[in-house]
Amino acid sequence: MSDLEIRRAVREDIPAIVAMLADDQLGAQRESPDDLSPYFAAFERLSLDSNQTQAVAVREDRVVGTLQLTIIPGLSRRGSTRSIIEGVRIHADERGGGLGTRLIEWAVDESRRQNCSLVQLTSDVTRTDARRFYERLGFEASHVGFKLQL
Repeated sequence: MSDLEIRRAVREDIPAIVAMLADDQLGAQRESPDDLSPYFAAFERLSLDSNQTQAVAVREDRVVGTLQLTIIPGLSRRGSTRSIIEGVRIHADERGGGLGTRLIEWAVDESRRQNCSLVQLTSDVTRTDARRFYERLGFEASHVGFKLQL
């Protein structure tokens, strides 16, 4: 995978990112790749926040993976900083080749670089393959998550 670059996303990457977000059973129901305007607006907000990184994996000038990494300073755990990994997606052509592992390892390394003491993520309960993937990488299903739609 020496031909792979992981970097901060730029505005031109948004169509490819949104296409990957929409390319699964859950994303197809909640994403709208035909109207990119809300995604561009969200990307502008992300770009202004130094604790947010929308990362992309690029191979041969093509975006093939993405995730969002959020750094959260806090008071709990003796004032520790944690990170949250969200929106992990791998292009369908690249799945099963180790790219997901490489992208998560990048996020964990970046979290260490930012002096985080904990990395957390959530995965929809219907994503059984994703759960096995994260457990294989050392993540533990240690909490019950809750959501409130607004």
